[in-house]
Amino acid sequence: MKNKLMELQSQNNYSGTIIVQDTKGMDIALSSGYANRSDALENKQNTRYGIASGCKLFTGIAICQLVQSGALSFESKLKNVIDVNFPLWDDSITVHHLLTHTSGIPDYFDEEVMDDFEELWKEIPMYTLRRLIDFLPLIQNKPMKGKPGESFHYNNAGYILLGLIVEEVSGREFTSYVQKHIFQRAGMSDSGYFPLDALPSRTAFGYIDDRHGSWRTNLYSLPIRGGSDGGAFVTAPDMSKCWHALLHHELLNETFTKKLLTPFVHEEGSTYYGYGVWIEKNTKGVIKYHLMGFDPGVNFHSAYYPNQEITFTACSNVSSGAYEMMKLLENFINN
Repeated sequence: MKNKLMELQSQNNYSGTIIVQDTKGMDIALSSGYANRSDALENKQNTRYGIASGCKLFTGIAICQLVQSGALSFESKLKNVIDVNFPLWDDSITVHHLLTHTSGIPDYFDEEVMDDFEELWKEIPMYTLRRLIDFLPLIQNKPMKGKPGESFHYNNAGYILLGLIVEEVSGREFTSYVQKHIFQRAGMSDSGYFPLDALPSRTAFGYIDDRHGSWRTNLYSLPIRGGSDGGAFVTAPDMSKCWHALLHHELLNETFTKKLLTPFVHEEGSTYYGYGVWIEKNTKGVIKYHLMGFDPGVNFHSAYYPNQEITFTACSNVSSGAYEMMKLLENFINN
């Protein structure tokens, strides 16, 4: 398996780190490419990578922790838990709707209207988006796209609102809450929500390549600081620790862990969505729990395969490559 991954790494010029582990002693860790191309600093196992929407899991865990503590309910109405006026929105939107992308609210990046994430920053400079509340002008006065609970429509804005709910209920800034109640509890000592203009050591720059062999970093392509909809930085080993802590009920009790991992909404085919996590299942049960993140200069896939008890993480600091690594693993374990 390791040799096949190394071969695919080389063929695709993969830039990033891959970890594959199971309960029987398999422990594969591979890194390739550069965290800093200008200074030829190589990616290593302890390199921090952006994971884009992969960190929606952290938001789902944070909300479940607050519900577990009795401070919140999944059926709490949005209008009752944050003091923000949304004049064109349905009053029946709940926390559950936001978690499962079924709220029907508008998104600040609507893939049906825009093809390029960078289009957003033509009117709103990305360096102004340092706090969750800074995103509200992008959505607050837009009309609903559908009725709450009617259908699945992937929505980053819904997770921005969930982060604001965490802040309101916990009394802490969202990133501070996650650092204390998730990263520290899971032993994820190298992870955090780092501003792009103040990245700590061992953090990979995200690179955007064009067809002609030139490149640029993603510094001006993303919000300056990540939050509840995406943008955290992790190491691949830290992501393994997160899966371990979640599945061993160190972040949530057994009841709420099962709740988070429930396939609430069907997207298409064998794909479902829980609370911040994708779920693939068939008639025999769950095949995998899956996180993924895509941004300019960011490509991330991480999964847990319950039948094989395998944890997989591929972090990449370019815009593609992690999916091919994951499919190679899946072909291996399914044949």
